[in-house]
Amino acid sequence: QVQLLESGGGLVQAGDSLRLSCAASGRTYRNYAMGWFRQAPGKEREFLATITWGGGSANYADSVKGRFTISIDNVKNTVYLQMNSLKPEDTAVYYCASDSGFSRSGYYTATAYAYWGQGTPVTVSP
Repeated sequence: QVQLLESGGGLVQAGDSLRLSCAASGRTYRNYAMGWFRQAPGKEREFLATITWGGGSANYADSVKGRFTISIDNVKNTVYLQMNSLKPEDTAVYYCASDSGFSRSGYYTATAYAYWGQGTPVTVSP
């Protein structure tokens, strides 16, 4: 069982950077990967990035590739999302998520994840 707590969101201007944090507790060896998603009002939850707890594999949505970086600190049991060159279209509530076990279908959709944080809002002004 995993409990997740996001932090680091806020109000920024276009071109600014933010680093989101997701503190995880209750991990077991069966928890394989973490993901970051976002959801804007009236839109579906969007996949952003995923990384394994071992840190050996990370993947990104095309919309954020080259601007966002996901990373893991195993000492702190924390997953980060470094967001650079933010755009107004990045405005959303950002969520981190954890799986309950290895997903053979991949980690690019919300269905791969069993545990979710409550979200941290990010607003990017023009």
